[in-house]
Amino acid sequence: MAPSGPRASVSGAKISTGMTPTRVLVVAHRTAATPRLLEAVRARAERSSCAFTLLVPRPYWDPDTEETAATLELALPLLEEAADGHVEGIIGDTDPFAAVEQALEEGSYDEIIISTLPARVSHWLRRDLPHRVEKFGLPVTVVTAKQSEQAPSAAR
Repeated sequence: MAPSGPRASVSGAKISTGMTPTRVLVVAHRTAATPRLLEAVRARAERSSCAFTLLVPRPYWDPDTEETAATLELALPLLEEAADGHVEGIIGDTDPFAAVEQALEEGSYDEIIISTLPARVSHWLRRDLPHRVEKFGLPVTVVTAKQSEQAPSAAR
């Protein structure tokens, strides 16, 4: 029996019918392997065929990119499991907006997923990164990591 849609499932495996996968740029750093991002990638991959790239902007205190490389090393296998396929990984500029801009100049993407820390601690949200990235004309999805149940006064 032939598949009836853009993809069919046989024992959980995706069958491609020749459609070009949607290219999704995932922008994350500390949240690159959080449950909410993994679920968002899983849900996106289930909607249609996708090719994911994880962009991790390099923090200014990590000029040699050791921390960023470790983030990629830990997050990529989890994202690949969620995506049910290979996920590329790239290290970007210390400014997350500049990192996205450079990634879009060097590659072709159809969508962007930005994964951030909760609003009370997210520098990316304070700098309005999601709205600034929308200027590139691509659909932007924001995934916010779950806030800790710890009381704010205990974190001081």
